[in-house]
Amino acid sequence: MIETGSGEDAQSALDLCRKRIRVRAWRRGMREMDLLLGGFADARLDALDAQMLAAFEALLDVDDDVAFRWFSGAEAVAPAHDTPLFHAIRAFHAHSGPIH
Repeated sequence: MIETGSGEDAQSALDLCRKRIRVRAWRRGMREMDLLLGGFADARLDALDAQMLAAFEALLDVDDDVAFRWFSGAEAVAPAHDTPLFHAIRAFHAHSGPIH
């Protein structure tokens, strides 16, 4: 869990959490999950608040094969991870037209 106090200490804790998440997102073990989570982290991590960061850390604890089935739609996402963050990651990677 992310400890948030006030002021500079809280910001420092969030910055440290973001760095930890970015590293873990790019070093999953399954390349597809590296791309899904790492790509999202690079693009959006700095804008996430403490609650969303906590949801991201919880998602990083899920086995790659399970999370990949959730993201690919092969399996329903577990209720504990059916969060706004999960939907934001899925929407980030959704494409409505051809990719050039």
